[in-house]
Amino acid sequence: MSLEPARAAARRDGVVVIGAGQAGGRAVEALRAQGFAGHVTLIGDEDELPYERPSLSKEMLHGHAEEQIAWVQKPEFYAAKNITLRPATRAVAIDRAARRVALANGETLHYGALILATGARVRELQVPGADASICHYLRTLADSRALRARLIGGARVVVIGAGFIGLEAAAAAVRRGCDVTVIEAGALPLGRVAPAQIGAYYRDLHAAEGVKFIFNARLEEIRRSGEALKISVGTDTIRADMLIVGIGVIPNAELAAEAGLAVERGIVVDEYGMTTDPCIFAAGDVARHFNPIFGRHILLESWQNAQNQAIAIAKNLSSEGAATPYAELPWFWSDQYDVNLQMFGLAEPGGTFVTRGDTTQKSWMLFQLQDDRMTCAIGINAARELRAARELISLGAPVRPEILAESGLALAELARREKRARMLVQ
Repeated sequence: MSLEPARAAARRDGVVVIGAGQAGGRAVEALRAQGFAGHVTLIGDEDELPYERPSLSKEMLHGHAEEQIAWVQKPEFYAAKNITLRPATRAVAIDRAARRVALANGETLHYGALILATGARVRELQVPGADASICHYLRTLADSRALRARLIGGARVVVIGAGFIGLEAAAAAVRRGCDVTVIEAGALPLGRVAPAQIGAYYRDLHAAEGVKFIFNARLEEIRRSGEALKISVGTDTIRADMLIVGIGVIPNAELAAEAGLAVERGIVVDEYGMTTDPCIFAAGDVARHFNPIFGRHILLESWQNAQNQAIAIAKNLSSEGAATPYAELPWFWSDQYDVNLQMFGLAEPGGTFVTRGDTTQKSWMLFQLQDDRMTCAIGINAARELRAARELISLGAPVRPEILAESGLALAELARREKRARMLVQ
């Protein structure tokens, strides 16, 4: 499908971006950086400028004297670039025929091209007693500030969910002197997003820091007991002073669905970020995009995807000639204690797993192979070697498991050999 109708409409009637998080902020920034001269309006329901979310569960919770907020741009940037900001504003409907966005305050905004960067919201805990006054979720700057104020030495903290958000919150809490228990429905941490070897490593890492785990847990009820909480897990009761919930997110795709756009656990877009309407695009946590590397649609919740997909859409809207597909290898990271995890690719069921290094040490790697080709690389404090692993994945190079496991042979050398072999064939 051609992008020319959207480009022409954008030049004539401007671009409206709904969602003022990282994806929305990077989209408007990139429009101006690419020389787009039309009207640009950014709508966001938070009363904040666009900011990046990773620090909310990392640096922010550790209680530094100054807040570690990663603003997408300084306040003066938006005025200097003639970008209209509409904070604390909620879009409630899209009229595709008239190309208008209806706002909760009764206003409507006309658009030439529309970018939906509405992100995702937390999945709420559905057990008796789990109301908003009890559960601390972690998705916004306000959430992080409220939680940080409660992480006081000696507090009994229970975390529901052992995904990355739950584990990062647990790490911050235990380092601030809290008594921490993590309750997880699965058998290991990170069961939905990482291989079992990684989950076992993080179980042991947190246990060594004093975090207690309850696995295969069935949460029954939460009750108040004075200022404290009683949490029923199976036949046991755990007492806590505060409860942190991290059980996943839900894409904010309702606005798109009500407008008749294709939605399937996220807004369905092609490799250019285009929805089933040629003048509407979607980026970030809300977009299920077609990725040419994998040959299928994928939904990613990551800093890299929110930023780079939004920039790719803005570049294509601002350019002339052939559009460039957004085709990037997924990348994710997490910092807990003194351990940095990075992952390239997608960890999926099946295939062969190869460990490189000693999993009891602070630095090692795990690879996933499909038909002797690397599809995912996970590094624990191994950023340098991961760069070479990323090349091997991108090249689709055949690699033998025993070669990968041999830590004496640098991965960079494997990548160089593959490149030389390809040059000789050419």
